[in-house]
Amino acid sequence: MSINTIIVDDEKPARDELAFLLKGFPEINVIGQGKNGVEAVSLIKEHSPDLVFLDVKMPGLDGFGVLKKIVERKMKMPHVVFATAFDQYAVQAFDVNAVDYILKPFDKARIAKAIARARKMLETQTSATERLEQLVSQLGAGKQSSSPPVRLLVKSQQRLLLVDGEDLVFAAIQDGIISVMARDAEGTSNYRTLEDLNGALDSESFWRPHRSYLVNIHHIKEVVPWFNSTYMLKMNDRRQTEIPVSRSQIKRMRELFKL
Repeated sequence: MSINTIIVDDEKPARDELAFLLKGFPEINVIGQGKNGVEAVSLIKEHSPDLVFLDVKMPGLDGFGVLKKIVERKMKMPHVVFATAFDQYAVQAFDVNAVDYILKPFDKARIAKAIARARKMLETQTSATERLEQLVSQLGAGKQSSSPPVRLLVKSQQRLLLVDGEDLVFAAIQDGIISVMARDAEGTSNYRTLEDLNGALDSESFWRPHRSYLVNIHHIKEVVPWFNSTYMLKMNDRRQTEIPVSRSQIKRMRELFKL
């Protein structure tokens, strides 16, 4: 049987090495590669692969964040093999939930074992969804108990302000610079991309209505019908900023607000 496979790792040498090793397994058909968690979610949604080799530690949306997105969006869960440098907490979580993983640097024998396990699960139509959901819950609980609420550093004139993530109204990127509007502050962020910023925040509260904007859905004041069946979002910042919704995000907007 042919196993449609996606590779996701933020380091190109790691992607190239894994792709090279997988050429030794004729049943593996690599149909896509991604360099971050956002691309992973997009590729999984588009191709519905059988198997995903997923790096754990990536900037922004990490491997566990990718799982969480798949669960939240009720997408078909592929068989996932995590790739990780040794991380005792993560490896323990994998073992407890019977989730497969391979350690870096990659070992062909270990990859063969992971592929054999994936093939067996696919042939018996055994779903990994429940185990992966349990993993997400376990890791989420662990992070929740050990991590404080997200605080963002915002540069405003000559001051460096700390802003609670939940107080962020929206962020926008222009010419490579991210501007931030919060309830009581505005300025620029030291994050390089909106993907990285989104990955650091509560994924259930933030949404990308447009490639240049990230909004806190709890700070949307009004959905304004616009020209040619498009929409604008009026935010509840001091300026009541209006943010465009791209056509590709209109379906998501309707789901969010039950339109």
